[in-house]
Amino acid sequence: MKTLLHRITAMIGVALTTALSPAFAEPDVLRASVLEFGTVNWELDTIKSNGLDTANGFTLDVTGVAGSAAAQVAFEAGETDVIVSDWLWVARQRAAGRDYVFLPYSKAVGGLMVPADSTAQSLADLRGGSIGIAGGPLDKSWLILRAYADQQFGFDLMDETQQVFGAPPLIFKTATSGDYDGAINFWHFMAKMEAGGMRQLISVTDAAKALGLDPDTPLLGYVLRGELARENPNLVAGLSAASRTAKELLLQDAAWEPLRERMRAKSDAEFNALIAGFRAGIPSPGPVDEEAADKMLRLMAELGGQDLLGDVDALPAGVFLTPGS
Repeated sequence: MKTLLHRITAMIGVALTTALSPAFAEPDVLRASVLEFGTVNWELDTIKSNGLDTANGFTLDVTGVAGSAAAQVAFEAGETDVIVSDWLWVARQRAAGRDYVFLPYSKAVGGLMVPADSTAQSLADLRGGSIGIAGGPLDKSWLILRAYADQQFGFDLMDETQQVFGAPPLIFKTATSGDYDGAINFWHFMAKMEAGGMRQLISVTDAAKALGLDPDTPLLGYVLRGELARENPNLVAGLSAASRTAKELLLQDAAWEPLRERMRAKSDAEFNALIAGFRAGIPSPGPVDEEAADKMLRLMAELGGQDLLGDVDALPAGVFLTPGS
């Protein structure tokens, strides 16, 4: 009887030890709130459909939201663990005392497109014309192109053109209808505009290079709380690894077929242009060059002022997480 009791006790102990061991523990759930139709979903769908989250020790729970403001509100309220934003926003939040950190996701930027029959060869040729701009007067692409026009041609685009600001889909629709002499849009709409016959007059990447900025600085990334990164570094490292593996998969053409419906491409030309644009935006592995980022921030602070960056005039410490950390 005593031997049987010992056996039963031992079995219960083994069962409890097994249930509580890391190998059998429930994986962490990482809640992400992202734009419902944003391009980040292409990567997140690839992570989920290929089990890259569970393979890296977490379960990804994605919620679509209507806009970036809604995502930021959910993040600030603690209703989600990760959103996608630009690091300039993170820098402003850190300077205001909020412990947010940035894990690079994409370096893709837009550019300025003109109609196929436009005679314009440079920004100087748009003097007196109209420009449709996705976003508002503080759009980063618009600010960089303004600085470029001033450096190269000695004039301010804001003073010598007529601007129409609007949501990216609206600017896309009206630009492809020929309503503007030029249009600035996010990279994925720009890809569609190019597939529809418009041509790129200048890319933000080329303008940034001319201004002495590093175009390899990733603008967009996953934003998390510093507390989460410190208390659960394996979870953040898992997200980084899953993101990198998803990007490696998306270098293969076959990985895009399951995403075709999500991408809402209206033609093979659009589909292929979107793929090319996404791939061009994949950042290099390794840490962000903080000196280059600081240079970009200082230019943005000069151009956008307090409306864009508040009192920030230099890169705060701790903005960037190193991929894989």
